[in-house]
Amino acid sequence: MKRKQELRKEMTETLRSVDKDTLDKWSKEITDHVLTLPEWVNANTIGITISGEYEVNSKYLIEKAWELNKRVAVPKCHPKTKNMTFREITSYSQLEVVYYGLQEPIEEQTTVVLHNEIDLLFVPGLSFVTNGYRLGHGGGYYDRYLAQYQGVTMSLAFPVQVLDEIPVESFDIPVQKIATNTGIIKTNG
Repeated sequence: MKRKQELRKEMTETLRSVDKDTLDKWSKEITDHVLTLPEWVNANTIGITISGEYEVNSKYLIEKAWELNKRVAVPKCHPKTKNMTFREITSYSQLEVVYYGLQEPIEEQTTVVLHNEIDLLFVPGLSFVTNGYRLGHGGGYYDRYLAQYQGVTMSLAFPVQVLDEIPVESFDIPVQKIATNTGIIKTNG
């Protein structure tokens, strides 16, 4: 969809225009909000991506999860099938850089975590609307995964990523909450 491609390009440019110190400050504030939520407190296992340069820094939540003895599962994409599996990591040394510079778990050093073992799944995206729909990076991996996932979903977003509207398609699944640096948005998801 052409409009989605244009929106992805615009948001990428917007995020790159914000200085890194501001993004880091916002990431810490977002983390602080998440740490107060019952969904976080009660989760034994979280599913979370390793953030890219212009995304909310997920390492703050990952390190807090390890500190609290929570299991941390990160996605491994399988491009041939367009599916992904989550694998438990206990150290950043269990990650490798794959296509597009993404960090994913090394299969030989990690074990699979099943859908029903993840209590809280952090769903990435480029743009979000307050009803929980998101514009992803275009691979469709999370849409396929969410179709099977029954647990709690949340996205982490900088304020510039929350828009008035984005194109929504029939297979899109909204998240239940969006954590921003100014607070938590409860969605219809």
